[in-house]
Amino acid sequence: MIYKNDIDSLKTEINQKIGQKIIVKGSLGRNRPFEEEATIQETYPNIFVVKYEEHDTNVSYRYTDVLTRDLEVSVFDGEGYCPLIPPVQK
Repeated sequence: MIYKNDIDSLKTEINQKIGQKIIVKGSLGRNRPFEEEATIQETYPNIFVVKYEEHDTNVSYRYTDVLTRDLEVSVFDGEGYCPLIPPVQK
Protein backbone atom coordinates (compact mmCIF):
# COMPACT_ATOMS: atom_id res chain seq x y z
CA MET A 1 0.00 0.00 0.00
CA ILE A 2 1.24 3.47 -0.86
CA TYR A 3 0.83 6.20 1.73
CA LYS A 4 0.74 9.95 1.13
CA ASN A 5 3.94 10.50 3.09
CA ASP A 6 5.71 7.97 0.80
CA ILE A 7 4.69 10.03 -2.22
CA ASP A 8 5.65 13.30 -0.51
CA SER A 9 9.11 12.03 0.41
CA LEU A 10 9.67 10.73 -3.14
CA LYS A 11 8.58 14.09 -4.58
CA THR A 12 11.05 15.88 -2.30
CA GLU A 13 13.86 13.49 -3.23
CA ILE A 14 13.25 13.82 -6.98
CA ASN A 15 12.90 17.60 -6.68
CA GLN A 16 16.37 17.75 -5.07
CA LYS A 17 17.79 15.81 -8.02
CA ILE A 18 16.62 18.10 -10.85
CA GLY A 19 19.35 18.27 -13.49
CA GLN A 20 20.97 14.98 -12.47
CA LYS A 21 21.51 12.07 -14.81
CA ILE A 22 19.37 8.99 -14.23
CA ILE A 23 18.75 5.61 -15.78
CA VAL A 24 15.10 4.73 -16.31
CA LYS A 25 14.06 1.07 -16.61
CA GLY A 26 10.56 0.00 -17.46
CA SER A 27 8.38 -1.91 -19.88
CA LEU A 28 6.72 -0.84 -23.10
CA GLY A 29 4.38 -3.81 -23.06
CA ARG A 30 4.64 -7.49 -23.83
CA ASN A 31 8.28 -8.47 -23.46
CA ARG A 32 9.53 -5.04 -24.50
CA PRO A 33 11.67 -3.75 -21.63
CA PHE A 34 13.65 -0.53 -22.00
CA GLU A 35 16.57 1.05 -20.19
CA GLU A 36 17.73 4.53 -21.13
CA GLU A 37 19.74 7.40 -19.74
CA ALA A 38 17.89 10.65 -19.09
CA THR A 39 18.01 13.85 -17.03
CA ILE A 40 15.38 14.99 -14.53
CA GLN A 41 13.93 18.22 -15.95
CA GLU A 42 10.97 19.33 -13.80
CA THR A 43 8.67 18.20 -11.03
CA TYR A 44 4.97 18.81 -10.62
CA PRO A 45 2.44 17.77 -7.95
CA ASN A 46 1.58 14.43 -9.62
CA ILE A 47 4.33 13.84 -12.19
CA PHE A 48 7.97 14.45 -12.94
CA VAL A 49 9.48 15.08 -16.38
CA VAL A 50 12.68 13.54 -17.72
CA LYS A 51 14.53 14.31 -20.93
CA TYR A 52 15.99 11.41 -22.89
CA GLU A 53 19.32 12.47 -24.36
CA GLU A 54 19.39 9.99 -27.24
CA HIS A 55 15.96 10.88 -28.64
CA ASP A 56 15.86 14.50 -27.46
CA THR A 57 12.34 13.95 -26.09
CA ASN A 58 10.64 14.76 -22.80
CA VAL A 59 8.54 12.12 -21.05
CA SER A 60 6.49 12.44 -17.87
CA TYR A 61 6.09 9.75 -15.23
CA ARG A 62 3.93 9.47 -12.13
CA TYR A 63 5.51 9.16 -8.70
CA THR A 64 3.30 6.13 -8.10
CA ASP A 65 4.97 4.37 -11.05
CA VAL A 66 8.23 4.47 -9.09
CA LEU A 67 6.63 3.47 -5.78
CA THR A 68 4.82 0.49 -7.33
CA ARG A 69 8.07 -0.47 -9.09
CA ASP A 70 6.51 -0.30 -12.55
CA LEU A 71 9.40 2.05 -13.27
CA GLU A 72 12.90 1.78 -11.83
CA VAL A 73 14.95 4.95 -11.51
CA SER A 74 18.66 4.95 -10.67
CA VAL A 75 20.40 8.27 -9.96
CA PHE A 76 24.04 9.04 -10.82
CA ASP A 77 25.86 9.89 -7.59
CA GLY A 78 29.22 10.89 -9.08
CA GLU A 79 30.69 7.39 -9.10
CA GLY A 80 27.86 5.16 -10.26
CA TYR A 81 24.12 4.74 -10.39
CA CYS A 82 22.17 4.05 -7.18
CA PRO A 83 18.49 3.04 -7.14
CA LEU A 84 16.13 5.82 -6.06
CA ILE A 85 14.11 3.23 -4.16
CA PRO A 86 16.07 0.29 -2.72
CA PRO A 87 15.24 -3.15 -4.13
CA VAL A 88 12.77 -5.34 -2.23
CA GLN A 89 14.45 -7.76 0.18
CA LYS A 90 13.16 -11.32 -0.21
